[in-house]
Amino acid sequence: MNPILHVNEKDNVVTCLRPLSKGESVVVEGKTITANADIPVFHKMAVEAIANGGRCYKYGEVIGDATRDIAPGDHVHLHNIESTRGRGDKRN
Repeated sequence: MNPILHVNEKDNVVTCLRPLSKGESVVVEGKTITANADIPVFHKMAVEAIANGGRCYKYGEVIGDATRDIAPGDHVHLHNIESTRGRGDKRN
């Protein structure tokens, strides 16, 4: 079973279907991505570089903006992404 869920070609983050260990590699759309940290099950991992302030896409939808530069293989969570969903003070 593929350990990640990549649903839409726009997605720059994927969902980990099992824990990934730092240094473990997965293949996403023909690209090998290596986890830069341990990533818990059902958390997100970047599969492309996302600049500070850049949009994060999962399942083809914007889920938030990066609060710092995110590299491919980085764990994507509250420490480096801010949700824009349902917020009147943030662009959608």
